[in-house]
Amino acid sequence: MIRLQSVLPQDRDLLWNINQKYLYEMTNFYDDPMDENGNYHYGHFEDYFTDPKRTAYFIYVDGQLAGFAMLNPYSNLSQSPDHTMAEFTVFPAYRRRHIALDTARMILNEHPGTWEIKYNEKNLAAKKLWNEVARPYQPEAHHLNDEETVLTFTV
Repeated sequence: MIRLQSVLPQDRDLLWNINQKYLYEMTNFYDDPMDENGNYHYGHFEDYFTDPKRTAYFIYVDGQLAGFAMLNPYSNLSQSPDHTMAEFTVFPAYRRRHIALDTARMILNEHPGTWEIKYNEKNLAAKKLWNEVARPYQPEAHHLNDEETVLTFTV
C-alpha cells in the first residue's frame, strides 16, 4: 500500500539526507559537483519549509519510507503552471514494481490543474515514467535543450 505523507519542518533533516542521495544519483545525468562538505547544492531546499506554494511528500510503501516528491508552481518554460514536479524518486529497492507510476498518478489526482514535468533525455527510466504518467492527458513536449524535456498537460 502506497501512502503520501507531507514533509513537515521537523522532517527537514530526513528530507535533506534522502535528497542528497537522490542528487548523487542524478550525477549520472548532470555534472553537479559536491561542495567542500560532500553535499550537493540544492538552491531552493529551505524554501520547502518557508514558501507555502511549495510542498514535499515522503512516499511510504507498506509503512516503509520508499521515496519522496517535491512540488512547486514555478515554471521551467516561463509559463504559469499550477504544479511542477521539482523532484521525484522511488528508492532502488522499490523500483520495477509500478510504485513510481502509481505514486505519480496519486499525486496528479490530488493536485489537479496544469502541470510541468521535466526530465533528462539520458534518464531513460524517468523519460518512460513521465511519458506514461502524462499520456492520458495528451501532453505537449518542450525541448529545453538537447538533454532536457518538459511535458505540459492538464489534469
